[in-house]
Amino acid sequence: MLRLQRPLPEWYRTATPDDLADRIAATKSALGERLLVLGHHYQRDEVMRWADARGDSLALSRLAAERRDAELIVFCGVHFMAESADILTGDHQQVVLPDLNAGCSMADMADIDEVETAWEELAQVTDVDQIVPITYINSSAAIKAFVGRHGGAVCTSSNARAVLTWALGPGPDAAGTAGRTAAPDLPRGDKVLFLPDQHLGRNTGYQLGWKAPDMAIWDPRLALGGLTDAEVKITTLLLWRGHCSVHQRFRPEHVAAFRSEHPDGIVVVHPECAHDVVEAADHVGSTDFIIRAVADAPAGAVIGVGTEIHLVHRLAAETPDKTVVSLDPLVCPCSTMFRIDAAHLAWVLDGFLEGEVRNRIVVDDDTAAWARTALERMLTIT
Repeated sequence: MLRLQRPLPEWYRTATPDDLADRIAATKSALGERLLVLGHHYQRDEVMRWADARGDSLALSRLAAERRDAELIVFCGVHFMAESADILTGDHQQVVLPDLNAGCSMADMADIDEVETAWEELAQVTDVDQIVPITYINSSAAIKAFVGRHGGAVCTSSNARAVLTWALGPGPDAAGTAGRTAAPDLPRGDKVLFLPDQHLGRNTGYQLGWKAPDMAIWDPRLALGGLTDAEVKITTLLLWRGHCSVHQRFRPEHVAAFRSEHPDGIVVVHPECAHDVVEAADHVGSTDFIIRAVADAPAGAVIGVGTEIHLVHRLAAETPDKTVVSLDPLVCPCSTMFRIDAAHLAWVLDGFLEGEVRNRIVVDDDTAAWARTALERMLTIT
């Protein structure tokens, strides 16, 4: 998706880090409680130092909605996160994204026109009333609204299992479900179209007992997703061909290399990683899960982490009694998240003082209403 961020004025492009810090501090002080700066876990430190709260996308959006006194919300994250905040916040609250080009490659892999075309194609070969669309929260407001209109729900990396159980029932592997969110008496359908991250969908499917023959990739560039009529009819999990450019980099050989160097080390990865990486790890979970896993590890532990490098570095700095390293030796950052920097943050904050809301993110009412429906279904399930 093309987004145009105009170049910053010269002062912001040439200012020193200290000059930017002084400007941001002064502006935050002037705006006081009217302002709420949110920092996603993957943000660089020069931005995160100014965050009033840090967390994952949903947690930060819900916090913004709870902070009714905050009229001005700066979401230091990516575009879909700011959209979610706008959907959940009140009419009196304005959400801005410091750099409009801070998108999400995964979210952009599920284009609304392609998804609607896929639904029409599916309707030609199977009963779409029995397909439950589920979208990962890392998706556009338009995709969330599509899911809401068609009886589906949003999920996060921490509750995908519960949401898939809601959609399909407990799955083939229904044993050992103690502590899991209870499924309703009847499943919502007999198939799921899982958007936009194939890996989270596949890993969650395996958790519930589905096998490789129960899953198929839907490639939006191909007619009928690259599948035959028969394949569509027998498939339970239709996984959209999408992925996270950071988490897909991690490979089993990275895990093997870490274990060779640290035989007693602990491997923790995100479920956006490929299934063979997940199988090789000791622990798998959301960003918050990874943070807790590092905190709970014993002093002296060596922990190899499969997630975005800024978070890995932050965990290493904040837990000096442990050794925390990235499994990927090339330590690739989230390049779109990396677009948010102190200069862009200072620029949007200065705009507030000058009476200008720069880079406001607004989701239209109809899209917001249906996207909120999909989000509320998730919250009801979990």
